[in-house]
Amino acid sequence: MPVCMFLPGDSNPKESSPFINSSEAAAEKSQQYEDKHMALFAEEMDTSPMVSSLLGSLANYSNLPQGSKEHEEAENNEAESSRKKPVKAPQLGTLMGVYLPCIQNIFGVILFLRMTWLVGIGGVIGTFVIVFMCCATTMLTAISMSAIATNGVVPAGGSYYMISRSLGPEFGGAVGICFYLGTTYAGAMYILGAIELLLIYIAPKAAIFPLEGLEGAEQEAALLNNMRVYGTILLTSMATVVFVGVKYVNKLALVFLACVILSILAVYAGVIKTAVDPPDFPVCVLGNRTLVWKTFDVCAKTIETANGTVTTQLWRMFCDSPFLNATCDKYFVNNNISQVQGIPGVTSGILAENLFGTYYEKGDLIARKNMESVEDPDDPSTNMNRYVLADITSFFTLLVGIYFPSVTGIMAGSNRSGDLRDAQKSIPIGTIAAITTTSTVYMSSVVLFGACIDGVVLRDKFGEGVHGNLVIGTLAWPSPWVIVIGSFFSTCGAGLQSLTGAPRLLQAIAKDGIVPALRVPFYACCLSLSPQIFGHGKANGEPTWSLLLTACICESGILIASLDAVAPILSMFFLMCYMFVNLACALQTLLRTPNWRPRFKFYHWALSFLGMSLCLTLMFLCSWYYAIVAMVIAGSIYKYIEFAGAEKEWGDGIRGLSLSAARYALMRLEEGPPHTKNWRPQLLVLVSTDAEQNVEQPRLLSLTNQLKAGKGLTIVGTALEGTYLENFDQTQRAEQALRKLMEAEKVKGFCQVTVSSNLRDATSHLLQASGLGGLKHNAVLVSWPRNWKQGDEHQTWRNFVELVRETTAARLALLVPKNISAFPSNGERFTEGHIDVWWIVHDGGMLMLLPFLLRQHKVWRKCKMRIFTVAQMDDNSIQMKKDLTTFLYHLRIDAMVEVVEMHDSDISAYTYEKTLVMEQRSQMLKQINLTKNEREREIQSITDSSRGSIRRKNPAAVTTQLSVTEEPPAASKEEKPEEEVQLIHDNTNPASPATPATPLTPSETAQSPGEQVQMTWTEKCDGEPAKPPGAATPEGIKDIFNMKPEWENLNQFNVRRMHTALRLNEVIVKKSSEAKLVLLNMPGPPKNRTGDENYMEFLEVLTEGLNRVLLVRGGGREVITIYS
Repeated sequence: MPVCMFLPGDSNPKESSPFINSSEAAAEKSQQYEDKHMALFAEEMDTSPMVSSLLGSLANYSNLPQGSKEHEEAENNEAESSRKKPVKAPQLGTLMGVYLPCIQNIFGVILFLRMTWLVGIGGVIGTFVIVFMCCATTMLTAISMSAIATNGVVPAGGSYYMISRSLGPEFGGAVGICFYLGTTYAGAMYILGAIELLLIYIAPKAAIFPLEGLEGAEQEAALLNNMRVYGTILLTSMATVVFVGVKYVNKLALVFLACVILSILAVYAGVIKTAVDPPDFPVCVLGNRTLVWKTFDVCAKTIETANGTVTTQLWRMFCDSPFLNATCDKYFVNNNISQVQGIPGVTSGILAENLFGTYYEKGDLIARKNMESVEDPDDPSTNMNRYVLADITSFFTLLVGIYFPSVTGIMAGSNRSGDLRDAQKSIPIGTIAAITTTSTVYMSSVVLFGACIDGVVLRDKFGEGVHGNLVIGTLAWPSPWVIVIGSFFSTCGAGLQSLTGAPRLLQAIAKDGIVPALRVPFYACCLSLSPQIFGHGKANGEPTWSLLLTACICESGILIASLDAVAPILSMFFLMCYMFVNLACALQTLLRTPNWRPRFKFYHWALSFLGMSLCLTLMFLCSWYYAIVAMVIAGSIYKYIEFAGAEKEWGDGIRGLSLSAARYALMRLEEGPPHTKNWRPQLLVLVSTDAEQNVEQPRLLSLTNQLKAGKGLTIVGTALEGTYLENFDQTQRAEQALRKLMEAEKVKGFCQVTVSSNLRDATSHLLQASGLGGLKHNAVLVSWPRNWKQGDEHQTWRNFVELVRETTAARLALLVPKNISAFPSNGERFTEGHIDVWWIVHDGGMLMLLPFLLRQHKVWRKCKMRIFTVAQMDDNSIQMKKDLTTFLYHLRIDAMVEVVEMHDSDISAYTYEKTLVMEQRSQMLKQINLTKNEREREIQSITDSSRGSIRRKNPAAVTTQLSVTEEPPAASKEEKPEEEVQLIHDNTNPASPATPATPLTPSETAQSPGEQVQMTWTEKCDGEPAKPPGAATPEGIKDIFNMKPEWENLNQFNVRRMHTALRLNEVIVKKSSEAKLVLLNMPGPPKNRTGDENYMEFLEVLTEGLNRVLLVRGGGREVITIYS
């Protein structure tokens, strides 16, 4: 049965390191440090090793990636994987390790196949500008790359490693994929160049689709088909060679390099020879039109022989018979044949004619300047296939795109950094020297070609006017075949190098595990494949699957079949890569991170920005639509890695940039509070955890997500009791639980855990210390304390009231959801219903803003908004409704408006009794510090006294039957704590001691969380509580108020507050009992702390009978405005 194994690089986001907590630390633990000089640090030796052991680890440290064969052995033999294999010391120096590989990769097919044509079309000046721009771009990129490469160890991976570690995994992955595609398409370009050399210059008769006899589009299609067939064959052969014997490819690299150098030397030798003895390469010109010199031998219309004047093969091409009286082409008749020297020599002065460019449309005639031509405008052109024609439409930006691939390859040295003896010395010197050499060759070639070769030959891309010879070959000495054969082998070698390097680059990206698409699917285990087929090699050391993917992508480039069309594509990808190398260097330099200490000192952020600007400019010069496509590809990969890729922490510059940007933004926020138009709730969500550090109110985060929708600041905090040192593990578990729940509820924000000697102080610390500078919370979200009436939960509601006071003092808004477990989760949907807002007092607009934010979420989107406001007797309710409708119209909020009139009424007996029970409960809570038996006796005496007094005055006036059922925390009803006492008036157990519960009005049959209250009183149709028996008349009322020895001692302010709470609750329940959510103003706590327990009772009465309630308390500032 196949076993799936994951490579170490897949899950560990950190770089291998010989420093603290490395894999060698376990071995160090077993060593005994008995030296008396180390006794002071003996207890920390397992985490802080001695300097001698650190230096020993550094001396043996190698950050080279482990070879494919070693990975294969590690999978087959787990015991062998832990055994370290000896790493051979790298031996390559600057010349062999950096300079020559860069030379080989920079000099390529463009120099031999297109450079002369570029000079002819763009002119010496225009082409020199193109070459200078491209060479300057690569030089500036090399300077930036040298700074990055000398800022620490750079393993194999080259530019991808540098960019990913400097700009982060998202940029690194995106640019790495772009660089991989560029290298792959470079292989396609080299293969197409080799096939062009083969079919046009070496063996034209080998074409499978014959070109003879075809004209125009048919000839072009046949040529492209030949390129496709032979290109596919050559690609298959090269991929097989790379798979079977890559070591031979590396050994033949010097041979291919020798071919390149010999070819270039042959060109310079030919230039020198033209000054003394120019070669004989005549060009046949009819009028000023260049003729294709393939099917005729003599450049003349007729020749004189002993038998007289005889017509030539050229005559037969333009006339209908070989006789002198034949009918011929008019242009042939009206113009003379002349023979021009194709290579007049460096001293001929031809440079002046070639200084400026000549651009053509596709199908235009290649004409010689400064020659007379007789043309009849009315005569249609015929025999066009006899002339040299422009095969493509040319323009300046096209030349840039075609030329730029000839300066790529500057990363060859950095890609071999793992094989260098001293990479930090060799990479800058070798790369800059190679660019200097190649730039000198390119720029001198532009001038020398323009000074030696005639313009019509330079503009003849395929050498049709010089007997089908390679144009640069006509200049070479001793023979054109030196260039043809040398360039063919060099392009084949460059193609092999691309097919060797591209799969390894993809392998390096896959090993990092940042691109999920490069991970193998689950079914690979059943096929006995590696968990990462693209990041893992076979026993022969080759990344087989990466090579296969590379060959398939390369085939797509070969199917394009045009060297001029493929070159701009790979130019885009290389320019994108170079642009980000410059960006990485500039970013690190400007951020001045402590770790940015490159040994290469000749860099500056301005040079990097100039290089980056040149890269971006060249991208759009080459092809603006290709540039946009390349950016879209890179951007898509970036976002894909950001959302789906593995999280890596490489100490990249983007993280440093984020810190700098955050610091700047925070400093800007300090300038003043946000404008009302920009105000949104920045929430501090206070949650509680159980003994296992799990969040007790997960729906609180669901409500947070529905309020925030990922916008603004969210801090989820919890408080732990104890000391930080003793509770560090609990703190970590609580933080992990918060992060896990935030991720599950899709809440974007931060979490914070505070430990203090008591929960009250810990919560206060969270309230004060959360946030940073101007990025602080402006609202607090905390759930209503559950089971606050239980005797052992007295500290919970005291903490809650203190929190309300602190938010008021700090001018923070407060949101208190009651019955939070009944709130919807993020997966639920309300298809109908209302969100009711009870706007009793002005709170700055919080009550208007919160429903609007909730309705942006899919849970509440179908709910409609209703706003209720309360009118007193002296208010004009009709005018209030009009004004409120107008106000909502200006606020751009759609809501139904209703004004509720509350008439003045006498305080009922029920209100007095409710207040009495509340104050009796307060008295009982004051005895909380008594012993258990004392507390029970005190409560019993208070209860008996209260009940006896009422019965004594009027036994039949008030008959109550109250049953209270408290929801047990986690046990059955029989398992209630002994300290839990309730005041229960019941027929079966009238004297059981208990905490006084909150009675409901008779019609309130709805359950509030944790309690159910029933009374025997009835209610009238208008919602007013019915008067008790015996109190139906004024005399009855008088009788009731006559029996009030306890009521006379009641705090009249508490009576009025209870009356208000009851009246408001009656109206709210009547209007909003079916609402999905009710938002209402939360009254403030009393300034006198002795009435805190009464405050909780008032809020309880206010919200009785409502399923979902959100109590809102403003922060003392306007949060909504009618202005734009």
